[in-house]
Amino acid sequence: MIFRQLFDQQSSTYTYLLADSAAGEAVLIDPVFDQVRRDTALIEELGLRLLYTVDTHVHADHVTGAWMLKRRTGSQIAISATSGAEGADRYLSHGERCRFGARYLEVRATPGHTNGCISLVLDNETMAFTGDCLLIRGTGRTDFQNGDAHAMFQAVHHQIFTLPEACLLYPAHDYRGLTVTSVAEERRFNPRLGGQLCEGDFVGYVTNLRLPHPKQIDVAVPANLKCGVADNDPTQMAEPDWAPLTYTFAGIWEINSQWLEENLRSVQIVDVREPDEFDGPLGRIPAAKLISLGELAGRADELSKERPIVTVCRAGGRSTQATVILRQSGFQDVANLAGGMLRWRAEGRVVENASN
Repeated sequence: MIFRQLFDQQSSTYTYLLADSAAGEAVLIDPVFDQVRRDTALIEELGLRLLYTVDTHVHADHVTGAWMLKRRTGSQIAISATSGAEGADRYLSHGERCRFGARYLEVRATPGHTNGCISLVLDNETMAFTGDCLLIRGTGRTDFQNGDAHAMFQAVHHQIFTLPEACLLYPAHDYRGLTVTSVAEERRFNPRLGGQLCEGDFVGYVTNLRLPHPKQIDVAVPANLKCGVADNDPTQMAEPDWAPLTYTFAGIWEINSQWLEENLRSVQIVDVREPDEFDGPLGRIPAAKLISLGELAGRADELSKERPIVTVCRAGGRSTQATVILRQSGFQDVANLAGGMLRWRAEGRVVENASN
């Protein structure tokens, strides 16, 4: 099985990718709209087909990426039947299974943070995804969206703490950089409901948290009640339109080499190799400008911000870093030639000053 834990820094949200590697089928838990491009790149690089996005609840601190991922990948949107959300393809009830290949996630109703919260338990009970119900040494808040402290206490004890002690628990959020816990740890050490703490102790704790409402609640909740579609349609993510580009999981835009060969004069080609390489046997792309990587930051003002830039090197590594340097210098339309001159020559594309 493939498992990846992804993080959105702005909302401190964890997104989880699980896939059956043999079948190539995947599910994505709690996707974030701002990270759709990243998540899509990872799914494509791993050669997976996304079957479902599953939101553990109607989030108040970010807009879900469910609808945008459906547009990009054809995945189905799944959410709790009691969430109140419109536009999902599948409404989940307690005990249902979300299958991907030979594996599945079991749905467990864990209300309390919101009325429609669910947790997802892997088929062999080695992993569970608890949304905002049970956090690492904490729990979700219960003071809005039909929250109920009594319901949360019961849900944790009956649906999560009954799992095997070694079962790893993955929350939807963590604000301290913690990534995973276990049933045994939380049963013993959770300061809100672990050890000998009773339901009354828990209710008294969470009803006196006095937390400010999430900053994005007025935008996120209405959008998430439509599975990610807001009134102003935030699904139109800005995509570069100056060339056919591919976005990688590493966060780099890469250019289509055929398009580049056909449009050499419409872009600035910056070759970041050393001078001896630039004049060496691999040759160079016509009209390329030599600025070695170590000099690029100091010579960026030699380039125009009015025309797109394509960076190139021997194999595509140094030119990847060059795109980062250029973006830090204020250049927006920048792409890397993946594979560099080695791939360019292997594809038989036009060069000058090359040795045969």
